[in-house]
Amino acid sequence: MINPETQSSPSTTSRMPVLFIGHGNPMHAIDDNPFTQALARLGRELPRPRAILCASAHWMTEGSWVTRVERPRTIHDFYGFPQALFQVEYPAPGSPSIADAICERIEDPNVYPDENWGLDHGAWAVLRHMYPEADIPVLQVSIYMEQPAEYHFKLGQQLRRLRDEGILIVGSGNIVHNLRQAVLRGEVQPYDWAIEFDEWVKTRLENRDYAALQHDARQTEAGRLSIPTPDHWYPLFYPLGAADENDTLRYEYEGIDNGSISMRCFTLGMQPKVIGPDTCT
Repeated sequence: MINPETQSSPSTTSRMPVLFIGHGNPMHAIDDNPFTQALARLGRELPRPRAILCASAHWMTEGSWVTRVERPRTIHDFYGFPQALFQVEYPAPGSPSIADAICERIEDPNVYPDENWGLDHGAWAVLRHMYPEADIPVLQVSIYMEQPAEYHFKLGQQLRRLRDEGILIVGSGNIVHNLRQAVLRGEVQPYDWAIEFDEWVKTRLENRDYAALQHDARQTEAGRLSIPTPDHWYPLFYPLGAADENDTLRYEYEGIDNGSISMRCFTLGMQPKVIGPDTCT
């Protein structure tokens, strides 16, 4: 069993769910809105993890790497935003022991330790709402951009065993992510093609048709517009690969921002809520 170095409070050893977050605009890191409130609620409802492993759209590499850092730095990998966003720090610890275990266990494909990367905004901008105390170890796994979706799904399968050791596997990207088509000011209705593709993915998730998600996503004009580049698409396959057939699918948030960015978030493997006399329904 992995024993992460951690200063966090006692945590669960039960099997963790897996999670996909549509992270969207970096400003969500400091905003209070329905999306960030949903993240905060989810953080309260999830079993407390011993550590978090995040596949973020914003760490793109040649080869697959995992952060092996005691104290990962907060990376402000954006520009043109208010100074308040650049002042945010998320001082979560890392866990070299978990990184070493991942690199030793996974041989196909190989995963290598990285001691330079920290936490980019695909990780910290959402985790600061879920776990504001920043007291849970966080690692990132990189996105090997030259590889197809099947590669990332297979790597997710190799990471599945970490769920039994209390490690939360998170993919952070966006199902629809077209910044060229985005309307950044004012209220805007989602593009028809963005709605079409988001619903197509939703149906495939509900049918557990992960093969179609890997092979057919860009067969339509809606798919090509929704995935102009695969950086925000590939993180989807880490939680899908780590999921089991009997994991319950639950949508944690749905919506499309700026006309062309799907904010869909879901969990696989969450236990149903127990309705009791003190529970609001």
